[in-house]
Amino acid sequence: MATESTRRTAYIVRNTNETKIQLSLSLDGGPLDPLPATEEFDNLDSSDGESEPGPPENQKRKTHASQITHSQHIWIWTGIGFLDHMLHAWSKHAGWSLRIRSRGDLAIDDHHTTEDTFLALGTAFTHALGPRTGLARFGYAYAPLDEALSRAVLDISSRPFFVGDFGFQGPMMGNLNTQMIHHGLGSWAQNAGVTLHVDVLKGENDHHRSESAFKALAVACKMACERVVGREGEVVKGISSNTESSGRTSSHEGEVSGNVTYLDILLFAPEIPAFDRHKLPSQEALIARYSHAVA
Repeated sequence: MATESTRRTAYIVRNTNETKIQLSLSLDGGPLDPLPATEEFDNLDSSDGESEPGPPENQKRKTHASQITHSQHIWIWTGIGFLDHMLHAWSKHAGWSLRIRSRGDLAIDDHHTTEDTFLALGTAFTHALGPRTGLARFGYAYAPLDEALSRAVLDISSRPFFVGDFGFQGPMMGNLNTQMIHHGLGSWAQNAGVTLHVDVLKGENDHHRSESAFKALAVACKMACERVVGREGEVVKGISSNTESSGRTSSHEGEVSGNVTYLDILLFAPEIPAFDRHKLPSQEALIARYSHAVA
């Protein structure tokens, strides 16, 4: 379990013409201080939360997307109930602590608030993760919810890409447009610097389809962010300070010890040129040719 000094945390303020967002994240759970008062969110926490509930963004007010336990602090208010519900499920099952409050132009629609909340969460993820060294890097999970079943596959690759297939049948879930699930996760992947695939494999109810997708994503995130003991100095692909625009690492950082594997070759042999992944050489050929580069 992470100690206070090793917890990976970030605090983000993201203000645009359309939205004002505060966000605090701990990838390792644990307590989070309440979000501080700002010019945009001043005096929202002045009431005791009981006799005078105050504005909905008041953090002393228990919401449909809040839980405070020894292991996690989660408090979310975006003004979009279904979005709060999905973010709560994501953070809970990823083992994160997360505080978010957003004010957006909901009088227009849910687009800017949803998009900017996911962008802020992606930025916080990047900042909290810090140097992308010694991580499991890959995460994958299946998650059911009644008749629905979803799969999520994540690579902390520093090569942002998102593919999602949700198959929603209706245009809205609560006050959230179903299109914004896809757009929001794509926005998160962009700022988080990850490659992400999420597929809803089956399901009749849109709520169940969406929630199973976020729960699968949560477990995949938890797996990918795990620290790997003994590999603290090893970097994941694409994060060298001298990274080329193609995303390939152009300098060696970290060393590989032990038996050389196919994955080691792909991660740590910078002289391997860009290639068509549909025409990969065999594992044996790559290891024979490049094992010297990572030995």
